[in-house]
Amino acid sequence: MSTTIAELNLSPAYRLAQRALAAWLERSHVGARQAAFAARAALAGLDATERSRLARWLAWLSVAARSQGGGAPEGRIQRLDASLHQAMQDALTRLPGNLPGVVTQFRRRSA
Repeated sequence: MSTTIAELNLSPAYRLAQRALAAWLERSHVGARQAAFAARAALAGLDATERSRLARWLAWLSVAARSQGGGAPEGRIQRLDASLHQAMQDALTRLPGNLPGVVTQFRRRSA
């Protein structure tokens, strides 16, 4: 199995939180409550830098979901962790490229 250099620099706490959030986001109803508890517990182990990285990752996931015609996970993230949701919103404004219209659209739908 090959790994990338960036993956090697991620802390075990960050990787656990990312995996827990991914598992929670993939669940719609069955097991979603248990996955939410696991995600919250994993988020508690992150420092400020790792939470910021996770917020950027979630921002990219939101953009990807919208570009594929799916629903962005913002509402669910807001219910899971309001501060992470706010950090994700801030990260959306800083993503490279022509995203101002996309960010406005996200804010209207998640408000």
